[in-house]
Formats: sequence, structure tokens, C-alpha cells
Amino acid sequence: MAEGYYQVAKAFILYRQGHTEDRETQRRLDFMMNYVQASNAAEGSKFDANANVEHKNIATLIGELPKQGFIRLNRRLLTERIKSMYGKELSDRYMQLLNQHFIYKNDETNLANYCASITMYPWLIGGTKSIGGNATPPRNLKSFCGGFINMVFMVSSMLSGACATPEFLMYMNYFIEQEYGDDYYKRADEVVDLSLKHRTIDRIICDCFQQVVYSLNQPSGARNFQSVFWNISYYDRYYFKSLFENFRFPNGEAPHWESLDWLQRRFMRWFNDERTRTVLTFPVETMALLAENGDVKDKEYGDFTAQMYAAGHSFFTYISDNADSLSSCCRLRNEITDNGFSYTLGAGGVSTGSKSVLTINLNRAIQYAVRNNIPYQAYIEDVVDLMHKVQLAYNENLKNLQERGMLPLFDAGYINIGRQYLTIGVNGLVEAAEFLGLEIKDTPEYAHFVQEVLGIIEKLNKQYRSKDVMFNCEMIPAENVGVKHAKWDREDGYVVPRDCYNSYFYIVEDPTNNVLDRFRLHGKKYIEHLTGGSALHCNLEEHLSEAQYRQLLRVAAVEGCNYFTFNIPNTVCNDCGHIDKRYLKECPCCHSKNVDYLTRVIGYMKRVSNFSEARQKEASRRFYARMRSEAKVND
Repeated sequence: MAEGYYQVAKAFILYRQGHTEDRETQRRLDFMMNYVQASNAAEGSKFDANANVEHKNIATLIGELPKQGFIRLNRRLLTERIKSMYGKELSDRYMQLLNQHFIYKNDETNLANYCASITMYPWLIGGTKSIGGNATPPRNLKSFCGGFINMVFMVSSMLSGACATPEFLMYMNYFIEQEYGDDYYKRADEVVDLSLKHRTIDRIICDCFQQVVYSLNQPSGARNFQSVFWNISYYDRYYFKSLFENFRFPNGEAPHWESLDWLQRRFMRWFNDERTRTVLTFPVETMALLAENGDVKDKEYGDFTAQMYAAGHSFFTYISDNADSLSSCCRLRNEITDNGFSYTLGAGGVSTGSKSVLTINLNRAIQYAVRNNIPYQAYIEDVVDLMHKVQLAYNENLKNLQERGMLPLFDAGYINIGRQYLTIGVNGLVEAAEFLGLEIKDTPEYAHFVQEVLGIIEKLNKQYRSKDVMFNCEMIPAENVGVKHAKWDREDGYVVPRDCYNSYFYIVEDPTNNVLDRFRLHGKKYIEHLTGGSALHCNLEEHLSEAQYRQLLRVAAVEGCNYFTFNIPNTVCNDCGHIDKRYLKECPCCHSKNVDYLTRVIGYMKRVSNFSEARQKEASRRFYARMRSEAKVND
């Protein structure tokens, strides 16, 4: 160029560009070949494998191909914003920490914000027009069911994570009452169908359950051929009153607890029974219970919860001293700062969630600090401080999208942006403690370490909080990144005790931790700084008795373990299709030994064969406690 050979320079530039394009095309071809030959979709995915993609096909391949491009785009958008807010030096340090795997940006393959617990009130009064649809508001039970399915698919297409609809059964109950009367639950066996089927009220309701649940478990084209991550909540009497006491439907009616109570129980029993017929992953259910004086306040609902666990049902339980929060995904807990109801926002204490999750790899961070004679507390604080600035930059990009009309869920009131959190995720906490020589048991030393590390994050969360922005801290599920962190850290010479970093406060494969140990290790002194939540997955080899489960609810209330589930592998026969809620070596119907198992990869239930190879190995190492059904559980 400097010598005036412009044509030569142009030809060379074009030549280099052609080679770059050829290399990119070859990279994509190599990826396609590897994906086609992979054992399943999770194993074939290079960037964000998850077991919710059940089948590997052309649709899932199409969804995988642009992911690296999305990662580059998201990083460019974020670093440009960081530069404008904090300067190039901080932007460069962010990319350095990201590329060296000290921090991990969750869901970089998607432009959408993370997860949300939505209010359905805008849909109830206006249909889907405000979010780009053409559906009118539901007018009867039939249009409610069909419209709800379409609405959840639309909302989920604009989220990268889960969509929680905590009002689902309350709204369904309203439409059932409009057709069959407020006392319908007392006449459930009454025949009301004039067709040849002569269906009872109960049969019609169960048909509605079937329509909604089976539809939402179907793969969605807008989500790369995976089903939507759909979550719902059940409430005891006191939790429900605290959240919805001031709620009113468009006709001015308040929701009726007696009929909703019946409908909640009916849905749980139906769903539990239906899961013996087919693999149904969603909804992920959470039973919300208020606690008082070392037990659940609503004893009747405590008994019912234990009864459903003993019947083999798989769901989460959330226990709180007050109705302070809801779950918007399988573990993310969001404080509800205002339980008031507004017709404008449709807010009944449910319109919340997380905009973005940015995770620190604690094992690498602490080992790096120790290697370099830096107090690990100071290093963690330095990294987490940067993470808050990065999250604020993300928030500005999100606001920019909203100002340009790109986020209709916020504008229409399904989600209140003021109640959405910026989440600091943690992973590798147990592994970091092991590196420091701590025993992963309920000891004063381990408890101090956990409180110290998570306390640093909470301190910064409070420091960066403003009237417009809120932060929380979550023990992330790490279905994908737990494996990646272990792999990356081992490659770089760090001490790595296992192939997948834990998502709990105990070592999941440790056979010396009994059930009570696990509840204590997810109790108040360990989780008090995790304002975004953590979930105890209590792995059991067999189901407990109703009395044992009821006692464990008391244990959870006493220990302050606020979010948990019991995980007992279910057996699926690959030959006859029978599903049994027990962990068996052969099918009890056809006696085939060609069986698969349903268990929670993290949060949601899937066939183990759908897990990535690394996660299948992790699942095989999990310790499932064995307790004789007649044994007594003491607190």
C-alpha cells in the first residue's frame, strides 16, 4: 500500500479473506460431521449441551450451527458497552477473565434475557396482541387452555431460560368456575357433557390437564427443537393468601381458595399418575409452604406434600418464614419486594426473574490467588466487583433493546424489569474448599468458609443495588459448565478432584453424608447469602414412607433448608415402554433388562441416556442413600 501497489494489496486482502472463509466453512463442516456421529444431542452440542434436547435431527443441527456466531456477537455488544461505561482496560480484563475461565457468561448463545416468573394478567385482559400475537383474551375453559399453550410458547421464545407461570392453576380454576359454578369441585362426578362421551366435570378437567401438559412437552421450533422450560407453583393456604389476597379477576371476583385447593391436589395426583404412562419433564413443580415454629404452618398441606412424595411424585418444595419469593426456574429464587396488585402491571407478586447470570469459578479463582500469594478473599472481591460492572453493562444493553421496542414482554407487563435480578452465579465452591484442605462436612471451619466467600458476593450485591437495579447470588445448576470448569481447570494445571463440579454444598458422590447431613449442609448457615437460591437434590435409592417425608419437612423447617427435592431414579423399559417409579434392574412387566432411568440431570427429569457423556458419568457416581422404610428419621 505504502509503495502504491493498491491492486496487489487488494488481491492479497481478498486472498486472505477467502482463506478465512474457507477455514470457517471447514470448521462448520467438521462440527456437522461430529454432531451427526455423536451419541445424542447433548454430546454433540459444543457450546451449551443440555439433556432437554431429546432427539438429534436436522432441526437441532440447524439450531447448533449459529451458536458460535451468537457468542461472538454477544461478546462484542457487551465489551463495547463496558468500554463506553468503564473504559477499555476493564473491558479487556473482562475478556481475559472470561477466556481464562475465571468467570463464565451463561447463555451466551442466545440474545434473549434469562428466565422469568411471569404474570399472565396482560394475556387475561388483552390476549397476545401486546407481544406480537393475534389471539384475543380467553373467554372460556377451552380457549383458556389453547390460548395458554400458545402464550407460553410465545413467551418462551423470547427467553433463554425457564418460563414460570405461578398463576396457571388459579386462572384455570377461575374459568372452570365460570362454566360449572363455584362449587364444581363438590360435584366432580357430575356428568355435564352432552356428547356421546358423557364426561364428568372431573374428566373434562383432566382432559384440560392433558391438553396443556402434553402440548408444552412437545419440541418447539423456536427453541431449537427442545420443549419449553415450564414451571408452576402450588401454595398452601397461608402462602396463597399472602400473595393473592388483593388479587382480582377482570370481573372483580377474588380467587376462591377452596376450589383452588381441590384443583391443585387434583393436578398433582393426575400428573404423578400420568408420569407412569409417558416421560413428561414439564412442568417443574414447586410446592410453596410457609414455616412456623419448626414446622410448616399449614399442617394439612404438610401432610399432603408428604403423601405425594410417598406416592412417588417428583417435585420441589420451597419453605419460607414469609411469602418472600418464588422460583422462576428449577432453583433460581427471587425475592418479591412488593406483593401489591396492579391492573396496569398485572403484578400480584409474581412478575420477577433473572435478566442475566454471570458465574465465578471459585476453584480456579482461589487456587490462582493462593499460587500468587494473594489473599483469596481480596481476589474474589476484585473479580466479583468487575462482574457487577459487567452485569450493569449488560443491563444497559437490555434497556437499549427495550427502548427500541425489542422486548415486548417487559412493555406488555408480563415481566416487570424493576423486579428482574442481575445474578452472580457460583460454581466450584466445594472443590475450592477441598483444595484449602477443608473437610466437606457440617463443621465450623467449612461453614465459616462458605459464609465468608458468599458473604463477599452479598456485600457487593448490596453495594451495587440501586432503585433501578437488583442483584442476587445463585448456586447455579451448572449442567454444562460444571463439566467445562473441571476440564478447563485440569488442562491448566489446577487441582481438580472430579470431572464435574458440584452444584451443592456437599460432595454428591460421598457415601458418608446421610439424609440429615444433606439438609444441614443446605441449611440456613450455608444458604443465607444465596439470595438467588440453591436446591438440595436429596438422592435416595428408594422412596420413604409418608411419615418419614413428613418428618423431613420438619427437619427442613428447623435447619432452614428452604428449597429441596427428593431424587429417586425411575425405571423406563425400552422394550415395552412401562415406567416404574422405583429404581429397578429389570422391567416388572415384561422382565426385560433393556431399561433406562429417569432422574434429574439438574432440576428437571430426563432419561439418563439423553445426558451428555460427561453428565452420564457424573450421574453414575452419585450416591443414592438407602433408608429402610420403617426406619425413623430424627431431627
